Amino acid sequence: MDNQVQWDKEARVQRAKDLFMSGFNCSQSVVAAFADLYGFTQEQALKMSAAFGGGIGRMRETCGAACGMFQLAGLEKGATEGPDRESKKETYALVQQLAAAFKAHAGSIKCAEILKLRQGESLIPTPEARTPDYYAKRPCVKMVELAARMWADYYESVKK
Repeated sequence: MDNQVQWDKEARVQRAKDLFMSGFNCSQSVVAAFADLYGFTQEQALKMSAAFGGGIGRMRETCGAACGMFQLAGLEKGATEGPDRESKKETYALVQQLAAAFKAHAGSIKCAEILKLRQGESLIPTPEARTPDYYAKRPCVKMVELAARMWADYYESVKK
Protein backbone atom coordinates (compact mmCIF):
# COMPACT_ATOMS: atom_id res chain seq x y z
CA MET A 1 0.00 0.00 0.00
CA ASP A 2 1.06 3.56 -0.62
CA ASN A 3 2.94 4.68 2.49
CA GLN A 4 1.98 8.33 1.95
CA VAL A 5 -1.69 7.64 2.62
CA GLN A 6 -3.11 6.62 5.99
CA TRP A 7 -4.77 3.20 5.74
CA ASP A 8 -7.14 2.01 8.45
CA LYS A 9 -9.98 0.01 6.98
CA GLU A 10 -12.36 0.43 9.92
CA ALA A 11 -11.64 4.15 10.11
CA ARG A 12 -12.50 4.49 6.40
CA VAL A 13 -15.79 2.65 6.86
CA GLN A 14 -16.61 4.73 9.93
CA ARG A 15 -15.71 7.91 8.05
CA ALA A 16 -18.23 7.03 5.33
CA LYS A 17 -20.94 6.45 7.95
CA ASP A 18 -20.06 9.68 9.76
CA LEU A 19 -20.24 11.66 6.52
CA PHE A 20 -23.69 10.27 5.81
CA MET A 21 -24.90 10.95 9.35
CA SER A 22 -23.65 14.54 9.03
CA GLY A 23 -25.93 15.18 6.05
CA PHE A 24 -24.03 14.13 2.94
CA ASN A 25 -25.73 11.79 0.51
CA CYS A 26 -24.84 8.11 0.25
CA SER A 27 -22.64 8.46 -2.82
CA GLN A 28 -20.73 11.42 -1.41
CA SER A 29 -20.16 9.56 1.84
CA VAL A 30 -18.57 6.55 0.15
CA VAL A 31 -16.44 8.49 -2.34
CA ALA A 32 -15.19 11.08 0.16
CA ALA A 33 -14.09 8.40 2.63
CA PHE A 34 -11.56 7.16 0.06
CA ALA A 35 -10.84 10.31 -1.99
CA ASP A 36 -7.33 10.89 -0.70
CA LEU A 37 -6.27 7.44 -1.97
CA TYR A 38 -6.82 8.76 -5.49
CA GLY A 39 -5.40 12.26 -5.04
CA PHE A 40 -8.71 14.08 -4.58
CA THR A 41 -9.56 16.58 -1.87
CA GLN A 42 -12.68 16.02 0.15
CA GLU A 43 -14.33 18.99 -1.58
CA GLN A 44 -13.59 17.54 -5.02
CA ALA A 45 -14.91 14.13 -3.97
CA LEU A 46 -18.08 15.62 -2.52
CA LYS A 47 -18.76 17.62 -5.67
CA MET A 48 -18.03 14.84 -8.18
CA SER A 49 -20.28 12.39 -6.36
CA ALA A 50 -23.10 14.78 -5.37
CA ALA A 51 -25.38 13.98 -8.31
CA PHE A 52 -25.46 10.24 -7.57
CA GLY A 53 -27.31 10.41 -4.23
CA GLY A 54 -30.91 9.30 -3.88
CA GLY A 55 -30.51 6.68 -6.56
CA ILE A 56 -28.93 9.14 -9.02
CA GLY A 57 -30.39 12.62 -8.71
CA ARG A 58 -33.06 11.37 -6.28
CA MET A 59 -34.68 9.37 -9.10
CA ARG A 60 -34.47 6.21 -6.96
CA GLU A 61 -32.53 4.27 -9.59
CA THR A 62 -29.13 2.72 -8.71
CA CYS A 63 -28.36 3.08 -4.99
CA GLY A 64 -26.11 6.07 -4.35
CA ALA A 65 -23.83 4.07 -2.04
CA ALA A 66 -23.32 1.54 -4.83
CA CYS A 67 -22.76 4.38 -7.32
CA GLY A 68 -20.05 5.75 -5.03
CA MET A 69 -18.38 2.37 -4.96
CA PHE A 70 -18.59 2.20 -8.76
CA GLN A 71 -17.01 5.66 -9.04
CA LEU A 72 -14.12 4.38 -6.93
CA ALA A 73 -13.82 1.39 -9.28
CA GLY A 74 -13.44 3.84 -12.14
CA LEU A 75 -10.74 5.73 -10.27
CA GLU A 76 -8.96 2.46 -9.60
CA LYS A 77 -9.17 0.83 -13.03
CA GLY A 78 -10.69 3.31 -15.47
CA ALA A 79 -9.34 3.89 -18.96
CA THR A 80 -7.59 7.17 -19.63
CA GLU A 81 -7.24 6.64 -23.36
CA GLY A 82 -10.25 6.15 -25.62
CA PRO A 83 -9.04 3.05 -27.47
CA ASP A 84 -8.02 1.29 -24.22
CA ARG A 85 -10.54 -1.54 -24.36
CA GLU A 86 -8.67 -3.66 -21.81
CA SER A 87 -9.00 -1.06 -19.02
CA LYS A 88 -12.67 -0.57 -19.90
CA LYS A 89 -13.18 -4.33 -19.71
CA GLU A 90 -11.42 -4.51 -16.32
CA THR A 91 -13.49 -1.62 -14.99
CA TYR A 92 -16.77 -3.12 -16.16
CA ALA A 93 -15.83 -6.54 -14.78
CA LEU A 94 -15.01 -5.00 -11.38
CA VAL A 95 -18.26 -3.01 -11.34
CA GLN A 96 -20.26 -6.11 -12.25
CA GLN A 97 -18.51 -8.10 -9.50
CA LEU A 98 -19.15 -5.37 -6.92
CA ALA A 99 -22.77 -4.95 -8.03
CA ALA A 100 -23.45 -8.68 -7.68
CA ALA A 101 -21.93 -8.76 -4.20
CA PHE A 102 -23.81 -5.61 -3.14
CA LYS A 103 -27.06 -7.08 -4.44
CA ALA A 104 -26.40 -10.36 -2.62
CA HIS A 105 -26.08 -8.47 0.68
CA ALA A 106 -28.68 -5.73 0.18
CA GLY A 107 -31.23 -7.62 -1.92
CA SER A 108 -31.01 -5.08 -4.74
CA ILE A 109 -28.86 -2.31 -6.15
CA LYS A 110 -31.96 -0.24 -6.94
CA CYS A 111 -32.68 2.55 -4.47
CA ALA A 112 -36.48 2.29 -4.74
CA GLU A 113 -36.37 -1.43 -3.96
CA ILE A 114 -33.99 -0.99 -1.03
CA LEU A 115 -36.25 1.75 0.37
CA LYS A 116 -39.37 -0.32 -0.38
CA LEU A 117 -41.01 2.56 -2.23
CA ARG A 118 -44.29 2.08 -4.06
CA GLN A 119 -44.23 2.03 -7.83
CA GLY A 120 -45.16 5.36 -9.36
CA GLU A 121 -44.33 7.58 -6.38
CA SER A 122 -43.69 11.07 -7.68
CA LEU A 123 -40.11 12.18 -8.05
CA ILE A 124 -39.22 15.46 -6.45
CA PRO A 125 -35.70 16.88 -6.28
CA THR A 126 -36.01 18.22 -2.74
CA PRO A 127 -34.21 15.96 -0.26
CA GLU A 128 -35.89 15.15 3.02
CA ALA A 129 -34.73 16.89 6.17
CA ARG A 130 -32.17 14.84 8.04
CA THR A 131 -33.98 14.23 11.29
CA PRO A 132 -33.69 11.39 13.80
CA ASP A 133 -36.86 9.93 12.22
CA TYR A 134 -35.27 10.06 8.76
CA TYR A 135 -32.24 8.10 9.94
CA ALA A 136 -34.37 5.64 11.92
CA LYS A 137 -36.65 4.68 9.03
CA ARG A 138 -34.04 4.40 6.27
CA PRO A 139 -31.48 1.65 5.65
CA CYS A 140 -29.17 4.12 3.88
CA VAL A 141 -26.43 4.27 6.50
CA LYS A 142 -26.25 0.46 6.30
CA MET A 143 -25.90 0.70 2.52
CA VAL A 144 -23.12 3.27 2.95
CA GLU A 145 -21.40 0.96 5.42
CA LEU A 146 -21.81 -2.00 3.06
CA ALA A 147 -20.39 -0.16 0.05
CA ALA A 148 -17.53 1.36 2.05
CA ARG A 149 -16.63 -2.01 3.58
CA MET A 150 -16.78 -3.74 0.21
CA TRP A 151 -14.51 -1.10 -1.31
CA ALA A 152 -12.12 -1.21 1.66
CA ASP A 153 -11.92 -5.00 1.35
CA TYR A 154 -11.26 -4.75 -2.38
CA TYR A 155 -8.68 -1.99 -1.96
CA GLU A 156 -6.89 -3.90 0.76
CA SER A 157 -6.81 -7.06 -1.37
CA VAL A 158 -5.17 -5.34 -4.36
CA LYS A 159 -2.82 -3.01 -2.48
CA LYS A 160 -1.18 -5.54 -0.15
